Amino acid sequence: MKLCDDKTIACLIIIFSVFIGCVSTKKITKTEVVTLVKSDKSWDGMQLPKYATGNPEITILKITIPSKTKLKWHKHPYINAGVLLKGKLTVVSENKDTLYLKANDPIVEVVNTWHYGVNEGKEPAEIIVFYAGVKEKPITVLDEVKPKETAH
Repeated sequence: MKLCDDKTIACLIIIFSVFIGCVSTKKITKTEVVTLVKSDKSWDGMQLPKYATGNPEITILKITIPSKTKLKWHKHPYINAGVLLKGKLTVVSENKDTLYLKANDPIVEVVNTWHYGVNEGKEPAEIIVFYAGVKEKPITVLDEVKPKETAH
């Protein structure tokens, strides 16, 4: 018993080819560079500190924060910046300054300021963060005194 005849297969190939052609409508022909952010200030408007002394260590993290999750209060002793790839994220500082991020938004993080992030959305939030740290020193410090929230 034959499930598909030659005409049906030919029609499916044509439909698939047309569909693929519709999906890729923009041909990339040259390199494009887009500056997402360039700043000497963090998102709360504070001047970034001078780079730390010591042996430099670059760390790049991909952080996924589940839906309806609040991170612990924490701070970063070194300059760091990132881009939210997916979802939504709210960042709140100890001064109650608040930043609302959506997919593709960049962030220049606060340095040595207690803050937390919260994903109030229905999908996970995914962010890539680049840290300009110092070898063998922590890039994140948790505040164990503040109320216990969901950790990352």
